Amino acid sequence: MTTTQPSVPCPIGRAVGLLGERWTLLILRNANLGTTRFDAFRDELGIADNILSNRLARLVEAGLLTRVPYRDGGRTRQEYRLTTAGAEVLPVLHALAVWGDKHTEPAEPTGPLQVIHQRCGQITTPGRACEGCGEFVRREEEAWVRPWVSPDPITLASPITTDA
Repeated sequence: MTTTQPSVPCPIGRAVGLLGERWTLLILRNANLGTTRFDAFRDELGIADNILSNRLARLVEAGLLTRVPYRDGGRTRQEYRLTTAGAEVLPVLHALAVWGDKHTEPAEPTGPLQVIHQRCGQITTPGRACEGCGEFVRREEEAWVRPWVSPDPITLASPITTDA
């Protein structure tokens, strides 16, 4: 895995060097929710093609996403699949969701992001033990409800392992 600014001794500084560019965390959010195709990222985020292409290339280079070929008619195209390193950004996304709910105002009152423990069906606090059953919520048992998008829970994408 390639990292940015390897000479920066502070791990927060190195993480911000990679994740701190505009759109990067939103791309990783959507990848964690199962988005894999360039057009879907572009349509969901409203991001310009050149910027999206740049951010995806950087995330692939850093090992947070990997390219997987697929056939689209007669053409071979690339999907961007979440790696283990990309999936491990989830606690950062959780922390940003909690902070954003507490310290920012939504454009329209829709309700906060909800994390559902699928095993017991209860809404719980991101990244913690379930408030309903007391068990730690593992990634594969977690679903998100983004009420501003849909009332339906979205199960998180499973990361793929790579040789990188």
